[in-house]
Amino acid sequence: MAEAPGGESPVTIIGAIVANLVIAVAKFAAAIFTGSSSMLAEAMHSVVDTGNEGLLLLGVRRSRKPADEMHPFGYGQELYFWSLVVAMALFAIGGGLSFYEGVAHLRHPEPIEAPVWNYAVLAVAFLAEGASWFIALKALRKARKNGESHFRAFRRSKDPSVYIVLAEDSAALVGIVAAAAGVWLSVTFDKPYFDGLASMVIGVVLIAVAALLVYETRSLIMGEAADPEVVASVRRIAMEEEAVAGVAHLLTMHFAPDQVLLNLELRFRPGVPAEKIFSTVERVEARIRRVHPQIGRIFVEAEAFRRGDPQSLPQAG
Repeated sequence: MAEAPGGESPVTIIGAIVANLVIAVAKFAAAIFTGSSSMLAEAMHSVVDTGNEGLLLLGVRRSRKPADEMHPFGYGQELYFWSLVVAMALFAIGGGLSFYEGVAHLRHPEPIEAPVWNYAVLAVAFLAEGASWFIALKALRKARKNGESHFRAFRRSKDPSVYIVLAEDSAALVGIVAAAAGVWLSVTFDKPYFDGLASMVIGVVLIAVAALLVYETRSLIMGEAADPEVVASVRRIAMEEEAVAGVAHLLTMHFAPDQVLLNLELRFRPGVPAEKIFSTVERVEARIRRVHPQIGRIFVEAEAFRRGDPQSLPQAG
């Protein structure tokens, strides 16, 4: 997986940038030589993808900045902010321009010249995009749980540097197939408007993928909770302590793919001395950090039952 903030080099993003930059140059060359509308749409798509991945890389770098007085919880959510910008750019620039180019070509169709350029460039682009797509899919598989579908793993992922690249590359592969079909139909039946229709299909695909990414990133930027399995594990760790009678509140929030905030309220059995309460809290915190290293900040509030009424103790964390 492309490393989250604080991790190693984001290989998934860098691989996608290199692939899309080379592909964009080749597609523009083919579009100039052949006059293909769908090829021009694909070239614009590759340029947008290259810029988007650059923004993702910027988000990864900035999200690694250490916490300071103005941002005591760190800058992890910058990754989600730039991911939202990427999704909106894909929607407006990639999808919008591709669809507009298709409409313009339908109104003023032009025959495709030397289509072999298109086929050659699209074949190379398919291989390059496929390689980038495979890298992103491999990263997603590392986080996938046993028996979990790829789409479910995509929806559950908290790492935009993986799921955005995978979504963009998937859209690119579909777009390449659409562009190739548009060129072939236009040349075979001598109907240039097929090329314009292919460009419109590419635009619709990009808009649909961008809408999905906006929805996913919106949830993260608003403060999405940790996976239910993590929450259940934290609760189980707390309840395994003999002195703990229950967990009143268990709140989590992602600040980055590997940065989770935990707020935990523990209720202790009647008669438990304060010393044991504090030692239990420390033990629970240590176990949580060991089992779930992504939970970096833990705030625990302890309540002790005495004579049937809860008595708040000082907050630990």
